[in-house]
Amino acid sequence: MFFNLPTLLTWARIAAIPLIVGVFYWEGVPAAQQNLVATVLFIVFAATDWADGYLARRLGQTSAFGAFLDPVADKFLVCASLLVLVHLDRANVFVALIIIGREIAISALREWMAMIGANKSVAVHMVGKLKTAVQMTAIPFLLYHGMLFGVIDTHLWGTWLIWASAVLTIWSMAYYLRKALPEIRASAR
Repeated sequence: MFFNLPTLLTWARIAAIPLIVGVFYWEGVPAAQQNLVATVLFIVFAATDWADGYLARRLGQTSAFGAFLDPVADKFLVCASLLVLVHLDRANVFVALIIIGREIAISALREWMAMIGANKSVAVHMVGKLKTAVQMTAIPFLLYHGMLFGVIDTHLWGTWLIWASAVLTIWSMAYYLRKALPEIRASAR
């Protein structure tokens, strides 16, 4: 189903990308307000990742297209946000390369495994979900880039979390590659 409520929420995540990026190009708007607006937008649209899956199952509107589009929207949102954070000098370029490189590599691996009929060997695992949860926590902290409630240094916490995310990114990539290795060997013969 190309247009149903769950798929529209997924499309909204993609549509949010220029909004989140564009916030930082508003002239005459104080940086603190730009940070707050970008953070709120990211959190709202990141929450649609949970909502679209829940609604698709609850309303019986799951589809192959939705299953394809959902992770693509997540990757676009994360990668665009990381690029903004690197541009603003709030995230290390090495971290961004690790995370974006892993997303490309695992997407290619999943596509190839699907072509050889072995996509179950690279199904989403808990370490991948943990990596996503840490990323989705780190990014709004780094977008906010200030003191939250006067006590939480979001830049400090965001930096620690994005590095933890990079470690989990490498770990999850190693996990998926190890799971796929028997299929890779079999298909290479």
